[in-house]
Order: sequence, then C-alpha cells, then structure tokens
Amino acid sequence: MLFAIPFPDLSPALFSITIGDFTFALRWYALAYIVGLLAGWWLIVRALARPALWAGHVAPMPPEKAEALLTAVVLGVVLGGRLGYVLFYQPSYYLQHPTEVLAIWQGGMAFHGGLIGVAVAGWLFCRINKVAPLAVADAMSMVVAIGLGLGRLANFINAELWGRPSDAPWAVIFPGEAAQACAGPVGLVMTEIGMQCARHPSQLYQAALEGLVMGAILLWLAWGCGWLKRPGALTGMFFTLYGLARFVVEFFRQPDAQFVTAGNPIGFAVAFSSDWGLTMGQILSLPMIALGLFLIIWSSKRQAA
Repeated sequence: MLFAIPFPDLSPALFSITIGDFTFALRWYALAYIVGLLAGWWLIVRALARPALWAGHVAPMPPEKAEALLTAVVLGVVLGGRLGYVLFYQPSYYLQHPTEVLAIWQGGMAFHGGLIGVAVAGWLFCRINKVAPLAVADAMSMVVAIGLGLGRLANFINAELWGRPSDAPWAVIFPGEAAQACAGPVGLVMTEIGMQCARHPSQLYQAALEGLVMGAILLWLAWGCGWLKRPGALTGMFFTLYGLARFVVEFFRQPDAQFVTAGNPIGFAVAFSSDWGLTMGQILSLPMIALGLFLIIWSSKRQAA
C-alpha cells in the first residue's frame, strides 16, 4: 500500500472548563445526541402543525405534546442503548460485573437496543396520551436519521468504531494500539514513523448512508410524497433502509472485539462455514428489514382497502 490518510488532530471534546478539582467537558458525541434530539423535535412540531400531511388531514396530536414525546425518547435512547449493548454484545462480562451495567460514562451503547428502548418509550407515551402509535412512530422515523448521522460523525472524531484494514486510497490511519493491530498485510503502509495500519473510515460510510441518504429519502417521502397519510409506511421504510445500510457497512466495519478469535478473525457472530457468516450487526439488521417490508406492504394494502 502506497498511500493512506493520517487521522486529523481532533479532540473528542468541543471545550472543557476546570474549576478546582472539577472538570466539565462538552464532548462531540454528547453534542450529537443533543442536536439530533432537538432538531428532530423541531421537525416533528412543524409537521404536527401541518394537518394536510396526515391521514384525514388531522395531525395525530397537538404540536405542544411533542415536548413530552422528546422526554420519553431521551429515556428510551439512553436506557435501551445501554441495556442493548449489555445484552447483545457483552452479557457474560456484565454478569460478572453487574455494578458496571449503568456505567455509561465508560462507553458502550447499541443502536438496536436504543431502537427497542425508543419503541417501548413511544408506546407508553401513546398509551398515556391516547395517541395513535403508528402515526407517532412515523413522526419519529422521519427525523431519526439526523441523530444517526451526527452520531457517526462523532464516532469518527472519537477515533472509535473504525473499519477493517484496507488498501483503499481513502483508508485512514487511526491512532491507538488496537487500531494499529493489523492481522495481515492488508492495510499496512510505510510512514515516516514506520509501518502503520490503515482502515476503512466506516463511521463516515454510516454517516453518509444512515444520515444523509436515508434522511433525505425519509424527509422527501414525508413532506413531498404523502407517506404520513399511510400510518406505518414511513416507519417501515426507515426499518428497511437502516437495515440495508447497516448490513452493507458491516462488511467494512471492524467487528466488536469479543467476537474476534483466532479461529474467527473476521468476527462473525454466527459462522456457517470458515469462509462466510453474519456479524452481530447483520443478524440484528435482518429482522428490521423483514419488519420494514411488512409494514410498507401492510400500509399500502390498508390504504387500498
């Protein structure tokens, strides 16, 4: 390999303030969550204020209820994302260290767990406020790509969740001992400090697919194609697009360390043979794709009926 892009000098924190022994730092990852949630809330309020976008020209709830929905979503994202990581990715570790389950500051959040948490929180919100669940799900699906895209950009700034070793000219030399552990010749590049390992910037792939592309499609369908008039359709499209995007990116994304062994260097969670298998991210994405297609077809038949 002749060329690779050095990782830019980026700080995980936007700024930090130290007062005595106390230090407060606003990290890019936290800012991504904050901006994503607030931007999503703003767009949902605007959509609720336009009854013509919804079935029967009636919004599912008053715009002022979006604030309570935001609170429910925040709780769902944090609790679901953390518990999903614990259960899906490192259950044996946390069985031995149960006091660390809620130690979110140590890292470890799973999107699929966060999705389940948001679904439960949204369902409870709808039950309490007597709102149609599918309409609320469509509203949340319309804006979720904002947070996803910003979150993946924050992953890149944090130099985490990088991809597999690569000889592509846009491969990035990420810092850290783990990122520099190339198992073979792929990705090795000679630099002024010696041989280094270059990897796919898979965080940027996900930011493009899950953020820009998926977000543009969902907003276009909601505001320009009348998909909010078909309860469940936009939610189905979100499930389908995210599942497909994640399934594809998993071929370039470095698997979680707990799935990589000497006999399974690719990190397959389920290995059907020595040459082919599915990563945990792909396994969790397949039900999303199936559910998404079902919702799209079901909503179309319901509208036709």
